[in-house]
Amino acid sequence: MTNPSPDSTPSYSRAPDRAGVLRAAAKIAALLPPTPLLPLSLPSGETVWAKAESLQPVGAFKIRGAWHRLTDLTEAERARGIVAVSSGNHAQGVAWAAARLGIGARIVMPADAPQVKLSATRALGAEVILYDRRGGESRDAVAAALIAQSGAILVHAYGDPWVIEGQGSAGVEMAEQMEARAGGPPTRIVTPCGGGGLTAGLILACPEATVVPVEPEHWDDITRSLASGHIESVAHDAPVTACDALQTPATYPINFDVLRAAGVQGVAVTEAEVRAAQRWAFDRLHLVIEPGGAVGLAALIAGKVPACGRTAVILSGGNVDRAAFAKVLAGAD
Repeated sequence: MTNPSPDSTPSYSRAPDRAGVLRAAAKIAALLPPTPLLPLSLPSGETVWAKAESLQPVGAFKIRGAWHRLTDLTEAERARGIVAVSSGNHAQGVAWAAARLGIGARIVMPADAPQVKLSATRALGAEVILYDRRGGESRDAVAAALIAQSGAILVHAYGDPWVIEGQGSAGVEMAEQMEARAGGPPTRIVTPCGGGGLTAGLILACPEATVVPVEPEHWDDITRSLASGHIESVAHDAPVTACDALQTPATYPINFDVLRAAGVQGVAVTEAEVRAAQRWAFDRLHLVIEPGGAVGLAALIAGKVPACGRTAVILSGGNVDRAAFAKVLAGAD
């Protein structure tokens, strides 16, 4: 896969900032209760704090960025409707926010997305347009054609300043919870990373913390990009990963600039390590976590990221197919 072309890269007149994150956090606090922050003992005996974003109304943190973005649209923009691209979690967040605000939503989703995510997005009232990612069809091109036809507003899953700020609200919320329960804000935050929107938002929300993005191996384009100093893309022959929520071909400059300025270093985990983390979360926290939502915990359990100081981990989503999750719990590979 290649880097995003200039024509497919969203362009905005501003960059995300901490003031925007704080404004987004106030919006979310007025709308939704905080997701739980749960203490969790690792196999090493160290304790980390798990932020259960899997318990959001749509089963993932994506509701945050979607709400911040859509509530900032003008009345004229709302009337034009919105278009988004997503493998499922952003789709549900956008569909949920659009339905609540009375905005028409069309979501471009891969034909091989988990059925649970496709069904949930449709159930929220959005129109789903499928594309063939395995056949090389470009989701950005499909979205661009829809926008050209209707004049709809693009709500990008990670390359949008409002979406980035909205995702960062999880960090504001988590810092307040840790102040009350852990003796201070997080000094280290371990987070799943796909396009980098959540990672960038957390950096802006918690500038004193070390933020560690975690990706599935072979889809670790951000980890490699941070090491090389320029945006790299996923290999065209990258194997399929169970972490469908993290299968982004490449990040965008709007995210990468925030990560690089913070001196972030990424980590990759294996499919087996992800399954072990899903089982650990189910056994210890009684939570259902999807593969992409478990990669941060996987890195901690595997010892690839040290749990030093006040360490928090984002459990970013729980939208997983029942049969697939049952196989994970049974230990089937």
